[in-house]
Order: sequence, then structure tokens, then C-alpha cells
Amino acid sequence: MHFVIMGCGRVGASMATQLDRMGHSVTVIDQLSDAFRRLPPEFDGRKVKGVGFDRDALEQAGIDEAYAFAAVSNGDNSNIVAARVARELYGVEHVVARIYDARRADVYERLGIPTVATVRQTAEQMMRRILPGSTAREVIDVSGAVGLIQPDISNAWVGTSVGAIEERLDVRVAWISRGTSALVPHSTTILQEHDRLHLAVATEELVAVQRALSRPPVEEV
Repeated sequence: MHFVIMGCGRVGASMATQLDRMGHSVTVIDQLSDAFRRLPPEFDGRKVKGVGFDRDALEQAGIDEAYAFAAVSNGDNSNIVAARVARELYGVEHVVARIYDARRADVYERLGIPTVATVRQTAEQMMRRILPGSTAREVIDVSGAVGLIQPDISNAWVGTSVGAIEERLDVRVAWISRGTSALVPHSTTILQEHDRLHLAVATEELVAVQRALSRPPVEEV
């Protein structure tokens, strides 16, 4: 498949390198020729010097044949404009834009432009690691009704089945991170020490679910 990436900073260069190594066709667009130095010598993709929302630059990059377009420059406005041009003018179905302003990210999500709000996500992950009993919100859907979270869990839950956790707390266990691997659990999968649960939860229940998991499970009568 063909991918077009706008921005050859650390994120863009990393994405382009990974896609190239996976055997995909990749073009990177950046206004600065020096930015392409972040790409490894063995990079096989194309490099286009230009503005990522300029039609000439996009067409040189092969936007007409692109499966996906990622706007990861250091400018929110440029990223959103480029993502909208790729989707609305060239019909690219899979687009994403990196946004630093979390408030604007929410607005663009509602307009149908998937965004990654880097500052908000980084802050939430950092806060989770310094505050006891906190919850990392990994993904929140556009409507805000459902979240994918990684909560802190009391060791007292070790030995409980996934089915029991889901039934008691009205959640869904999407996957379990276990050591350096991950697994999609069955209802009979037993929670082990140091497991990290990734749960789909109604946002209105986030606090209650975290509170319940941070304490020993209540014995059922």
C-alpha cells in the first residue's frame, strides 16, 4: 500500500521508516530538505520538498494512489488543513492529524478528522504514573460516551476470571498486557500478578470502575 506522510520530524521519520521496512510504498513531504536527514540511508521511499497541503506537493507524493495520509508537522493549522485536503479533495479515506491543542482536537474529531492530541495523551500517561489510583485514558470515542482505559488494580483481584470482572463491573476487557506480550482474553482467562488490563468502559462509570478495581473485590453473597 502507498502512504503519504507530511512532516519529517521525529514522529514522521519514525513512521516512514517503519512503513518502509514493512515493505510499503512511502512518500514524506517536508518544507525543509535538511529534515530528510532523519531518514535512514536505506530508506526506499520518496522525499518531496514542499508544503503538505499544496496540490503540487501532494500530487508529486502520489496522493491519488494513497491508502492513508498522516499530517504530523509541528503546526496544528497545517496538519488540519492538509488532512482535510487529502480527504475532501483527493478522497483519501484514512487520514489522521497530530494536534497539540486538545480543545481543537475535540472539535476536529467531531468534524470527522481523526486526531492525535499529543500533549493531552502525554500528560495523562505521565499523571497516571505519578498519582496513586489514577486511570490512563488511552482512547475516548468521538461522542465521549466510551473510553478505553488502563486502570490501576489491587493485587486482591489476582486469580479472578475476566468473565467475573466484566460481569461485576459492566466493562469489557479488550486485551491484557502481560510482561512483554499481550493477549485477547476469554471469559475464563485468570488475572495474574502484574497483568495490565485495557478496559472499554462507559465514561460516566470511569471513576466507579477505578474505585472498585483499586480495592479488593466485594464478596458476593
